[in-house]
Amino acid sequence: QVQLVESGGGLVQAGGSLRLSCAASGRTFSNYAVGWFRQAPGKEREFVATINWSGSSTYYAASVKGRFTISRDNAKNTVYLQMNSLKPEDTAVYYCAARGGRYYYTKVEEYDYWGQGTQVTVSS
Repeated sequence: QVQLVESGGGLVQAGGSLRLSCAASGRTFSNYAVGWFRQAPGKEREFVATINWSGSSTYYAASVKGRFTISRDNAKNTVYLQMNSLKPEDTAVYYCAARGGRYYYTKVEEYDYWGQGTQVTVSS
């Protein structure tokens, strides 16, 4: 079992930045790929970014590429999502998710463990 806890959400003006953290406990975190997803009211949960077990490979949704950066520190059992140039359409609850495997994964159904989410609100 892996337990995930997100933090770092909040209210920010358009053009601002936030850094989300996903802290893991339980099994060896470095064995897990991690993804960030988001869900806005009335919408389905959507993929944002993912990173493989070592941090050597990352992949982003087109809507955030060039603005968001995913990274990880396996010594601290933490994955980060640096979000820059935020837009009102980035407003959502952001979730981190984890699964075993040596690659990265972009689909909700590919992940086994989920955090409780953190709210990000971007005002115009």
